[in-house]
Amino acid sequence: MSLSDSFGDFITRLRNGYMAGKSYAYVLHSKMNSNALAVLKKEGFIDDFITMKINPADKFPVIKVFLKYNGNDAAIVEIKRISKPGRRVYSSIKDIKPIYNGFGMYLLSTVKGIITNHAAKELNVGGEVLCSVF
Repeated sequence: MSLSDSFGDFITRLRNGYMAGKSYAYVLHSKMNSNALAVLKKEGFIDDFITMKINPADKFPVIKVFLKYNGNDAAIVEIKRISKPGRRVYSSIKDIKPIYNGFGMYLLSTVKGIITNHAAKELNVGGEVLCSVF
């Protein structure tokens, strides 16, 4: 199976897991997905994640993401892909605006790694806007 947009698949699997009310979701393992999950965990949008193989005979590992809920409400209300393979979206630090009056965040791919828009302002770096999370 060929996958042209692995980060888009990652976002869709998280969104579907929350919409179905699951306690965990499996996403494909990649360095970008692991770094994005580390940021989401740090910001309190997921509980935890581990890299594992479902079957010992599997060639590639997956990441098991433990989804976070506040009562019956999902911690991630909306997660939306911004930059896509057909249309990359880059932003300088002065063009990054607050999302949902500061309650949401953008994930950016910068020279400092995958960081939030708040951290990008502190580090004074811009980059590719991957997705918005609220």
